[in-house]
Amino acid sequence: MIDYQPGKANVVADALSRKSLFALRAMNAQLTSSKDGSVLTELKARPTFPQEICEAQKSHSELLSKKTQGESDVGPDFQIGFDGCLRFRERICVPKNNELIRKILDEAHSGCLSVHPRSTKMYNDLKKEYWWPGMKRDISEFVSKCLVCQQVEVEHQVPSGLLQPVMVPEWK
Repeated sequence: MIDYQPGKANVVADALSRKSLFALRAMNAQLTSSKDGSVLTELKARPTFPQEICEAQKSHSELLSKKTQGESDVGPDFQIGFDGCLRFRERICVPKNNELIRKILDEAHSGCLSVHPRSTKMYNDLKKEYWWPGMKRDISEFVSKCLVCQQVEVEHQVPSGLLQPVMVPEWK
């Protein structure tokens, strides 16, 4: 267990003593103080994309009709998940909402867990969790507009003249 000491009580102020309570609350932190003066902070992680997607599905007419079909007659492709979200072959259906798709693509392409994957890798990673019509095309267009990816692509291209076979004399 870590005992938290406020900055004034510490000889050297630590990072926690510099954090304001507002910043901790913004991070969804639960603060509890005990009788001995120590503070316990509990951070709760919450998935944002699945919740945002489920909310966006409610205002998308085509997905709503699929959802009502799924509730009455569960077909082989579309079903309702345990969280109430419409899924296509066990992947969450993302409505054609440019802002939401952009968030998903930004996180998959430039997030802290990925570093500018190419479109094929990015598509293979995203198709495990998400589905929307034209997904592969959207990913390809997104990656093609990334300046970092374009620079890397140019740096790794080999001039066509260098790819010709070289004749090596035989040793006798």
